[in-house]
Amino acid sequence: MGRMKDIAIDLMSYEAGELDARGTLELFGTLIESGMAWTLQGSYGRTADELIHAGYLTQDGEVSEFADSMIEELTTA
Repeated sequence: MGRMKDIAIDLMSYEAGELDARGTLELFGTLIESGMAWTLQGSYGRTADELIHAGYLTQDGEVSEFADSMIEELTTA
């Protein structure tokens, strides 16, 4: 049950615009991995789908090497 509480907190933080790029990708990765991305309101599924198609997340919800390199560039710029 602890992980569900963490997801709820992360969802609230996402909705409030408080997650950075890494946190957002990790949240959506968790939502994809658990299947929740497809059962929450439609915007979550659409965003998850966009993140997969853009190459930031894998179909399994893993943060891609491409995303890692993009985040690294943003944080060192």
